[in-house]
Amino acid sequence: MTVLGVRALNRAMLVRQSLLERSKWSVPEAVARLCGVQAQEPQEPFVGLWSRLSGFEVGMSDAALTGRAVVRTHLMRRTVHLVAARDALAWRSRHEAMLRQKVLGVYRSELAGLDLEEVARAGREVMSDGCARTMRELAEALEGRWPAVSRRALGELVVAALVPMAQLPPRGLWKVRAGVRNLPLETWLGCEVDPPAERGDPVGRELVRRYLAAFGPATTADVRAWCGLAGLPAAVRELEPELVSFRDERGRRLWDLVEAPRPDPDTPAPVRFLPAFDNAILGYRDRSRVIDEAHLGLSVAGLRAVLVDGRVAATWTYGRGWLEVAPLRPLSRAEREEVEAEGWVLAGFLEEGVERVRILKAG
Repeated sequence: MTVLGVRALNRAMLVRQSLLERSKWSVPEAVARLCGVQAQEPQEPFVGLWSRLSGFEVGMSDAALTGRAVVRTHLMRRTVHLVAARDALAWRSRHEAMLRQKVLGVYRSELAGLDLEEVARAGREVMSDGCARTMRELAEALEGRWPAVSRRALGELVVAALVPMAQLPPRGLWKVRAGVRNLPLETWLGCEVDPPAERGDPVGRELVRRYLAAFGPATTADVRAWCGLAGLPAAVRELEPELVSFRDERGRRLWDLVEAPRPDPDTPAPVRFLPAFDNAILGYRDRSRVIDEAHLGLSVAGLRAVLVDGRVAATWTYGRGWLEVAPLRPLSRAEREEVEAEGWVLAGFLEEGVERVRILKAG
């Protein structure tokens, strides 16, 4: 079985994530091809899309969100993602059990013995008037029926687990600070959420296909780390006849779509600035294809990353009038020049009147 080294896996990830060359996708197409964009921090997706799309302008993303082509919702790993509207409707039922388990795990003692279906019905009744509500407002409307449960636990249970919700704009619009106001996904999109499959696991199989198209080659553990779902190894086994397999350098089996691109490991990779929590890093159980073990903590700490030769080599931050890059390793003169050049382009996109792009010494 062919062995794929770290650079081969890295280049495969970069081309599928549109990080080798910017694509001409529309925002809804990009969000769909990327299997959603991590959007827990509302402003971060803009840099992620800018780094991937040719000619990207912030108005494109705002229009996709207000036009309901994409939607902010709790999905993979119970985090908020920007997801294509059709995917949100198709995938939500497959994520239902995981979303409930995540909330119950946090508030197990408070929610013990609660009839979840009764709570879900009550939540839908409150939201049936079509008015968007904050989580607190929804919890306040329900707390009289379950006075022993804290508002936070009750609100998170309904909003993040029991009732498929959309977080409405202006939350998630460019440079707009707005609290979270929720509306049932079906109300916002005008379509019903797809029901659970009656036979087999077609949604699970489709999730595996889509994941591999955006992130492969990958192990079954990588697939589960991306979405947080159980049962997908069975979906992989069912798909085996239409997949190709490899081994990584540690002997683990990797799965991929037959026709998916796998560039030469020596393909040059340009500098790319990534936002916090980008799925190019978080989308794997084993993140060694893109980040060194010593720096794994950065990927979950909310630090923004700079890819140099396809790997996380620095972090970056900015404020009004400045953009600063902190290398994690010594950069060559050519690398520093490329990082600085891309930093100036990013500074122009951020529109912060940046007058200084500074690259610090490696710490």
